[in-house]
Amino acid sequence: MERLTDAAVSAALTELSGWKRVGDAIVARYACAGFPEAIALVTRIGFLAEAVNHHPDLDIRWRWVHVLLTTHDAGGLTQNDVALAKQIAVAATGMGAEAVALAG
Repeated sequence: MERLTDAAVSAALTELSGWKRVGDAIVARYACAGFPEAIALVTRIGFLAEAVNHHPDLDIRWRWVHVLLTTHDAGGLTQNDVALAKQIAVAATGMGAEAVALAG
């Protein structure tokens, strides 16, 4: 898979509320109602990721779910990252999670 240009990443981020670029990755943080809801969101992300064989780094902190996407094989961001981020955003919203802006 071919790496996205900086312009393509910037354009994609305009369609991904709460996501931002950090180096060769895109990241988001979702606020859930509580810990069980955060676990449910991670489970949903796991099924989405497995279906497309593209797996994010996930971090759960009480009611917060942090998501990091990059394509290691390509050494940066690809369309796979953007496509999965869009699926995650839809799933999170549908589950009542709110994207929370990251500092910086």
